[in-house]
Order: sequence, then C-alpha cells, then structure tokens
Amino acid sequence: MTAKLLVDASYFVVAVLFILGLKAMASPVTARKGIVWAGIGMVVATLVTFFTPGMQNFGLIILAIVIGGVAAWWSGKVVKMTDMPQMVAIYNGMGGGAAAAIAALEFARGGVHGVVFTTLATLGALIGAVSFSGSCVAFAKLQGLMNKAWRLPAQNAVNIVLALVTILVGVGIVVSGDPTPTQIITFFVLSLVLGVIITLPIGGADMPVVISLFNAFTGLAVGFEGYVLGIPALIIAGIVVGAAGTLLTQLMAKAMNRPITNILFSPITGEAQAGSGPTGTMKECSSMDAASMMRYAQKVIIVPGYGMAVAGAQHKVYEMTKLLEEAGVEVKFAIHPVAGRMPGHMNVLLAEAGVPYEQIFDLEEINEEFSQADVALVIGANDVVNPVARTDKTSPIYGMPILNADKAQNVIVIKRGKGAGYSGIENALFFEENCRLCYGSAQGVVSEMIGHVKSLS
Repeated sequence: MTAKLLVDASYFVVAVLFILGLKAMASPVTARKGIVWAGIGMVVATLVTFFTPGMQNFGLIILAIVIGGVAAWWSGKVVKMTDMPQMVAIYNGMGGGAAAAIAALEFARGGVHGVVFTTLATLGALIGAVSFSGSCVAFAKLQGLMNKAWRLPAQNAVNIVLALVTILVGVGIVVSGDPTPTQIITFFVLSLVLGVIITLPIGGADMPVVISLFNAFTGLAVGFEGYVLGIPALIIAGIVVGAAGTLLTQLMAKAMNRPITNILFSPITGEAQAGSGPTGTMKECSSMDAASMMRYAQKVIIVPGYGMAVAGAQHKVYEMTKLLEEAGVEVKFAIHPVAGRMPGHMNVLLAEAGVPYEQIFDLEEINEEFSQADVALVIGANDVVNPVARTDKTSPIYGMPILNADKAQNVIVIKRGKGAGYSGIENALFFEENCRLCYGSAQGVVSEMIGHVKSLS
C-alpha cells in the first residue's frame, strides 16, 4: 500500500468516526461515547499527517502538537463547569483562527492558484477571521473581562459598510490572482475588526446563539481551507461542524423567537429597557418556608438558570432532589434551550451532578405540566420564565417561548438580588401573587433548604 493510499484510507476512517461521534453526541446517554470516537478520529488524522507525501518540518509539527496538547489537557483539567461556555467560545475561535492562518500562509507563499481556489481560500479566511475575533470578544464577555455591551453610533450602518469594504478587498484578491502583501494585510485586519464590531453590542441574552453561530462559521472556514489544501478530513470535519452549528443556531434562534438578523443587528444588550414595568411588590420568603412547600408537595418542577451555574449549586440541588423524592415528592427538571451562556449549559451541569437523564425535560416536553405542579423552583433563571414574553409586544423578549413556571400553584425563585435579567427588563413573574423570592447565592440558599427538608422529614 502506497503512502498516498494509506493516507486516503485513513481519512475515510476519520470521516466515519467524526460522523458517528457527532451522531452519538445528539443524546446525553451516548454523548461520552461520541466524544471518544471523535477524539480517536482526530488522533488518527493527526498521526496520518506524518505519512503525507512531501511533508516536511516534522520537528515544528511535533512541537506544535506538544504545546497544543499540553495546553488543552491542562485547561480541560482546571476549567470549572461554570466556565465551560467561555472555554467553548475560545476553542471555537481557535478553529476559525487556524483556518484564517492557513489561508494567510497560502496567500503569502503564493500557493493559491485559480479563481475557484482563490475564492474559497478568501471565503475561508474571511469567515475564520470573523469567527476568531468575535469568539475572543465572546470569551471576554463570558469571563467578565468585558462587563457591558458596547454599541457604536449608527452601529448597523458601520457593520454593513465594514462588511462591504472587507468583501470588496476580498474580491480584489480573487481578481488579482496574485495579491500584494498590502492587500492581504488589509483584508485580514478588516476581517478581524469586523468580528469585533459585530460582537461588541451583543449581550448575555443572545450569547448562546452567538457561540453556536461562530461554531458554524468555524466549520465553514475549515471546510473551505480543507478544499484548498486538498485534505478530505478537513473538508468533512468542516462540513459536519458547519452543518451542525447552523442547525443548532437556527434551533436556538427559534427558541428565542428572534431571527439571526435581529441578533446581529438588533441585539439584546442587557441595558435597562424603557417602559413602566410590572406593578405590585415582590414578596420574600425564608428558606424554611420554601422547604416546607416543597416537602409537602406532590410535584415539584425545578427550573435551573445561570445563577445556579455561577453559584456551582448543581450538586446541592440534586442532593435536595433526592431528599424530596425519598419523602414521596415527584421532582422534574425543566430546561429552556437558551438557559445559561451556551447551548446545553444546564444539561451539562445537571449531568455533572449526576441527575438522571430521564428526569430532565426540554421546554416542549414539560411546559404543560407546570399547571399540575404544586411548586416551581426557579434557580437563577430570569428571562426564560418572564410572562411578558407572552403579553407585552413592546418587550424585547416578546414572542420568545418561555417555561410556564408562573402557572404552577406556587413559585419559589432563588435570586442573588433584585436586578433584571440579561434583557434588562423586570421579570413580571416576581410580582405575581403565587411567587415568593429567596434572596442569596443558590449554593447557600439550597443548603439551608436541605437542612430544613431533613428536619421536616
């Protein structure tokens, strides 16, 4: 078997492993297996590189693998589950940045020829650079390094003009066939700035969709550069990631009832919104009162949100869940598609705490059950349970499908303070007659509840 045939056969195996891995990741039950399969595929693809005919610079390749491998292993070990969204964001960005860097190198050494190849390389560079710089901004926002959304005067006009100028420079590269260093540098600088400018005004409410969108961008960029380099594994990996990211982005946008164009051009910044807001008073309750309501309930539905993630309270929540179940209470978890800071954020946290998969339900599966629940326990969630999404056409979240927590007989909300959610509006749920608020960190409040449930048992 020649080296070329060995490489091609290995790439076919890699493609199968990638596809099977992604398919397995569709279910929490098989997700771990899918990650292992995809990981094996990546190892095989990396090792096969050394057998590619004409390959050189093995020392640099090994050095890069060692540096990247050690950094990834270390970060994977030390990162907290609550920090997973920013880790996903920066890893997405690294993929896009790598695709853009490949294109830059090919242009610099004059390795791209023909209109088709030049066009694909330019598209991959543009999308990859936007994904890289945009993901870096998303990381900074999620990490708390950038605590507010920055919106320029005439933001949408700036976005459109900058995008058009970048595309025109890209067209110039394609038409010239042999771009000058000035053209290449200008193109990449504009692309990087475009990613930053687009992402700066976007607040936390839209961040799950943005992360998913940049994931799709990275996949497309990798696929384009794979075609330019003639590497089937990159083409397949890029297409699979791009398609999956695009579908997920559409699902997330649908869950918010907001088209992608609105998220990019009319983002929810998180700044306070104008309007009279809900009327009435927010009623406080003690952890003892909340524990009593749940202990003597027949059915409790728990709605986790980002507040639970920040407090790292998922283990305590599951501990309380088991105590309630031992007392004969039926407990279920309701997950909104955009709860948290990335797709599946709450599912990941609950899985890490050991909550059985069959106890976790999506919005469509459980929404009708809230009216049958004695207690809905909302832990650090805000906009995803705000009833104004159904009633107030002036609200920035109007039309967004929400969890019907307000329809439970009693609603208990664990909240750090009286601030608004990521959309910047007051939650009308907190002013409802059947709602009571327990103020404090979710970790501390749930710990107190656990003690009270034990004493009541």
